Amino acid sequence: MTIKTGDRLPDATFKRNNAGDITDVTTMELCAGKKVVLFAVPGAFTPTCHAKHVPSYLQHHDALKAKGVDTIACIAVNDPFVLGEWAKSTGTADKIVMLSDGNAEFTRAIGLDFDGSGFKLGTRSKRYAMVVEDGVVKTLAVEEAPPMMEVSGADKILAAL
Repeated sequence: MTIKTGDRLPDATFKRNNAGDITDVTTMELCAGKKVVLFAVPGAFTPTCHAKHVPSYLQHHDALKAKGVDTIACIAVNDPFVLGEWAKSTGTADKIVMLSDGNAEFTRAIGLDFDGSGFKLGTRSKRYAMVVEDGVVKTLAVEEAPPMMEVSGADKILAAL
């Protein structure tokens, strides 16, 4: 079953690489009492994710914060070491929390996974963005296909706030 507006995020634990320090981050820690923008990408360093999706959130970081967003986080089905390097290369370290869902447990639990094995990619996340308030989904925008970024960019989420 796919998550929808009004649903509570499932309990999950992500890995975060903060300058080489790998820590656990739970959905509760991430969202309790906060307004959070979560966006997910099919993979770190992939063309649309790297050139468009993450840059859109960097570009609109201050405007999202001005609308009351406490945290902006990116979820990818990649390991925390890859996400740590991606954070360095994109300059997101102090602006976007990069969360590893390496085994796609959260992604599967919310029903936004897809099978990329035809491209030798295994299980991946659909591209999406959501606004979550105190653990409850208030806005959800899911792309129709991995290379698309028509509804999940920061400009669209900003307009929905």
